[in-house]
Amino acid sequence: MNPKIISVGIANPKEKFSQEEVYRLCGYKNPKIKSIFMNSDIDYRYFYLDKKNFRPQETLDQKNQRYLKGSVEISGQAIENCLLKIGVEKEEIDCLIVVSCTGYLCPGLSSHLVKKLNLRRDIQQANILGMGCGGALPGLQRAFDHAKAYPEQKIVLVTVEICSAAYFIDDSLETIVGNAICGDGSAAILLSANSHKFGPEILAFESLIAPEHLDKVGFEQIEGHLKIILHKDIPDLAGPFAQKAIDSLLCKYNMRKEDIKYWVLHSGGRKVIDKLKDQLKLTQEDITHTKYVLRNYGNMSSPTVLFVLNEVLENEKPKAGEMGIMLALGPGLVVETALLRW
Repeated sequence: MNPKIISVGIANPKEKFSQEEVYRLCGYKNPKIKSIFMNSDIDYRYFYLDKKNFRPQETLDQKNQRYLKGSVEISGQAIENCLLKIGVEKEEIDCLIVVSCTGYLCPGLSSHLVKKLNLRRDIQQANILGMGCGGALPGLQRAFDHAKAYPEQKIVLVTVEICSAAYFIDDSLETIVGNAICGDGSAAILLSANSHKFGPEILAFESLIAPEHLDKVGFEQIEGHLKIILHKDIPDLAGPFAQKAIDSLLCKYNMRKEDIKYWVLHSGGRKVIDKLKDQLKLTQEDITHTKYVLRNYGNMSSPTVLFVLNEVLENEKPKAGEMGIMLALGPGLVVETALLRW
């Protein structure tokens, strides 16, 4: 048996913000910029900051402290929510894999979580950094590999981003769009190759890397502060590259697009979702959960696709034998996919 995703847990900071509130918080006063915020198909986002006391243009130390405290708090909560759903004790976890890109810690976040959650002292750990919005699926690949090698073990993958620790304020379109769509969140999954619990079995992965577009998406540093790179061509590139990766994935299993029941697409932004929908010839129903996550959480980078998976699991109740595809886009430029079977 291939490893299964047997539980998903999500978590966000306590503070919830409307788009109007975020626009004001950033200090923008331009009606054209406000229209970008208000026409993003996003209603709310969550940030690990205090509405009353926050002021933009923070120091690096302030941002780093937000990342440290926020990432430990909400990733710990996501793991606990994940385990609680399935009745697994923390002592049963054999391997912890952490994915993040919005901050840097040494010791890594995994070590902080071992302390916070009182995990076993002999737990295996890994930290995967810098893979942006696509990071959950490479993390899932490494969890899959570990589960295949040690089928008796239980593996937790946790993705966490504190985008409010990686903001930048200027009037460039890239920065404005990033500030208009990004939010904070964490998602954890429990993976096992030795479980009779109901959940999607992972059949295969397919990655497509386009290094000729290396400069199109990611972060750059301005005097140490992270500034988003989000080229205007990304929505147009997303569809064709996603199509190519999916075609390759399905071909390996002699399957057709019509065999896929559930489309677990990363909520990258309104234009990206619409381009994926058109390119893949999906219905509005196919992207319901992707749109829901965007509207209620924004783009949280790496955890986002797992939030969409959680919506599918919570609301669709898939039947045995039904198929799904997970897809996320990230810097590189890269498309990451996984084929699932319930």
